[in-house]
Amino acid sequence: MLVPKHRENDWIFATESGHLQLLLGSPGISRLILIGSASNGEISVGNLYKSSIENCPIYREKLERSLYPLLMALLPKEIAQLGNVEVPFLSYEDSVISSVVLERSTGSCVGEMLVEDVEIEGSRREFRRRLRFKRMPNLIQTEISVVPNNGVDDTGLNSLCIEEAEFCLDLGVLVHPYLAPMVAGLSLISGYLQECFESKVRPRGLCIGVGGGALLSFLSLQLGFEVVGIEMDEAVLRIAKQYFGLQSGNSIQLCLGDGIEILKKVALFDCDNALSPSVANNAGEEHCKDYFELFGPKFLVIMVDLDSSDSKMGISAPALEFLQKDVLLAAKTSLSEHGILVLNVIPPNGSFYDMLIHELQGVYVDLHEIDCGNGENFVLIASKTSVTCSNSVSENAFLRKLKSVISGTFVDFIRKM
Repeated sequence: MLVPKHRENDWIFATESGHLQLLLGSPGISRLILIGSASNGEISVGNLYKSSIENCPIYREKLERSLYPLLMALLPKEIAQLGNVEVPFLSYEDSVISSVVLERSTGSCVGEMLVEDVEIEGSRREFRRRLRFKRMPNLIQTEISVVPNNGVDDTGLNSLCIEEAEFCLDLGVLVHPYLAPMVAGLSLISGYLQECFESKVRPRGLCIGVGGGALLSFLSLQLGFEVVGIEMDEAVLRIAKQYFGLQSGNSIQLCLGDGIEILKKVALFDCDNALSPSVANNAGEEHCKDYFELFGPKFLVIMVDLDSSDSKMGISAPALEFLQKDVLLAAKTSLSEHGILVLNVIPPNGSFYDMLIHELQGVYVDLHEIDCGNGENFVLIASKTSVTCSNSVSENAFLRKLKSVISGTFVDFIRKM
């Protein structure tokens, strides 16, 4: 695999977890050799990356010819002896034209992380802000749209240098490939949501896994939700506030801790705010009350965006811990009568996905699926009661609003499992 010039030090190519994810993401490949194309001993240029003209086909063809004898020498002897061996050349392709690192820091739970601004390919210059973790470098934890500060016209935009630009955050659009499908799941309860807004009641949502907070901000600013976010690393919350515009206040509450453990503690309460005798002594009643008072009434939607921290599984979500039956039951208990559980799913294999579907169908009444269309993510929506897909917007102002702020395609292609 040819590493893009000046990206040799990117965690994707310079860490064991990055190597493993590249290998797992290359079906049929059991031995992967990474080759840097830097010249004159030049490896990187500070925190700045710009795509090189040396990625052109003519340059690549020359490079492959020059490298072929070396690759033949590195082949296992039993393979080399066969003769006429064809060595496939892979290239790492993504949409990044240039990038600049804004901050590198370390969280007590997530480890090393970085915030970067990137320019991506498109018909017009387009910029994003991203959060990535070293433990899973090939996975973008958070991505939001950013635009140059006011005063930059088309002429100025064409000459804009990413390392010198000042950007404003655009929190009104979801650019991460699975966030819009997660929000589209709300269409399954759009009738009840319409009743909430007609009664001047703000629906409540719980987000387990905050990251940069793009989902929380969107639910609050665009759809009028009250949102509680649980994040286990305080450094991640600081990054979310400083770089991604997450603002805690009346409509967004943030809780520091393990989302799965907190969910189980909150679920210990019944409708009368009382712990069952069998668990009261073991759970610590006062501690549970603290969580219950923070979260208040039950949630209409729980959205889970938790990736696996085990790089040996490759890129995978949700974390295996969330698939335990007691956790799924705790989520169900924490939902209101019309509530839904929405999961971002990146299945490492078919058996993982089948197991997840089986576990959810064993706890919830209905299960729906949205294919995110990127060949990687799926969204599963589990409901406490039977729900029906309705695409009619004539009498539902909430559904009209929902389709106006996300792609209506995701709403139209929800599939019942």
